[in-house]
Amino acid sequence: MATILPVQGRFDKDIPEDFGNAEYRQERELLIAINDIIVTSDLECPIIEYFLDVAYVNKYISVYGTGKSLELTSNERLNVHANAVMALRMSVLRKRLNLSLRKFSLALSHSDLYKWFCCINRFALPKVPGKSTVGDLENSLPPELIEEVERCLFHIAQDETSKILCEPLDFSQSYFDCTCISANIHHPVDWILLRDATRTLMKATARIRKVGLSHRMPIEPGMFISKMNKLCMGMTFAKRKKGAKQLRKGILRKMKKLMKRVCKHAMNHLKLLENKWETSEISRSQAKDILKQITSVTDKLDTAIKNAHERIIGERQVANENKILSLYEDDVNVIVRRKTGAEVEFGNTLYLAEQSDGMIIDWKFFRDQASADSKMLKESHKRIKDHLGVEVKLMAGDRGFDSKTNREYLESNDIFNAVCPRNPALLAERLEENKFREAQNRRSQTEARIGILSNCFCGSPMKQKGFDNRHVHMGLSILSHNLWVLARLKIAQEKDQQKAA
Repeated sequence: MATILPVQGRFDKDIPEDFGNAEYRQERELLIAINDIIVTSDLECPIIEYFLDVAYVNKYISVYGTGKSLELTSNERLNVHANAVMALRMSVLRKRLNLSLRKFSLALSHSDLYKWFCCINRFALPKVPGKSTVGDLENSLPPELIEEVERCLFHIAQDETSKILCEPLDFSQSYFDCTCISANIHHPVDWILLRDATRTLMKATARIRKVGLSHRMPIEPGMFISKMNKLCMGMTFAKRKKGAKQLRKGILRKMKKLMKRVCKHAMNHLKLLENKWETSEISRSQAKDILKQITSVTDKLDTAIKNAHERIIGERQVANENKILSLYEDDVNVIVRRKTGAEVEFGNTLYLAEQSDGMIIDWKFFRDQASADSKMLKESHKRIKDHLGVEVKLMAGDRGFDSKTNREYLESNDIFNAVCPRNPALLAERLEENKFREAQNRRSQTEARIGILSNCFCGSPMKQKGFDNRHVHMGLSILSHNLWVLARLKIAQEKDQQKAA
């Protein structure tokens, strides 16, 4: 049963119009259409209910044993409602604009149109949230909740009685492909990881010394960073000199020796912080951040040094499962794409399926190394059938999804097989079919859909740290993309109706 929350309407300003600016009018029309979709399909209701549940739990924890009322006050419920609405709308708008948190907060404060869409367009002085508040609201939306909102949107889009579209969308065709969403890391060179470790450990050490907790050191932390940078420059230029192999081995030995000194000083300051942080001018949360900053690097340092030794001094290859690609990102994989300009990429695999109008109806973001493309087809079909409740009649993908098992699976489920065959003879035979050619021609547009999503909504590389955060923001990006597609379809259908009338 849905939670019923009476909310006092706000006295807001109307949306400003600008008749001399076609780009503004297009943006205004688009945001009005997205707002109509959100309101008509009640996409905010699951968000509000989730925020209310969290608020009730937090209130219960905070007042337990004090004898105070466990119920939320009227003002608290109104604030929870406002935060839930802002969380959804700001997330959708920021992904649509593809702006950083800081730039989005600035754009929101400058634009009455954006303030109206985010429901903070007051006649009184509006309270525009800062970048930290926007980020906290976005990160408070779990992936399961975003999937629930997406399913609500799909059911409304295919409902013939819906007021959103004049003609419902067809979800019986699926066009799919895979891509790599790059993580925000530099190229994983072994000895550069030692430079990263030195920089992180010495910056954390400097933060500890700044609050008055000092352990004996021969030089300042910044000097260790300078020494490591000089060794890195020597490693770079050694490739051009005679006897490059021996020079690089000698420089790496110096790096390892310096790294041991750096790690020793960082651990001495770590112990000092653990024992005496209460006597310094530092909060408990700040102390935890510094401890995490040091331990997250030291836990991986031995493996990073070993890999560098194996490759440069031992001249032996290191298996992919033993490699450390980044000291700051754990769930990053080596993805061999063999494409022009991207022979190898470092990130996570994204599987994406769209319907004929461009809405993304199925996706999966892989934490670990993804299986072969051919093994994703069955899972995708089952997810579409379970989540949307539709019978898929056509599935189209590139030759990577072709296999004998998939051909038999599609035939047994009475689905037209528009997957490009690997066998050249079979491909020549299938090209004689008009329906296959049309499906493959439409399937090629999925490459553009991936480009739109990665370049205009989620970004590649994604700026978020940690796979869990990237997974949340991928869901928000796809939700924003689908609202954008649906709003454009809504506008186009309404104009067609006006012309016909």
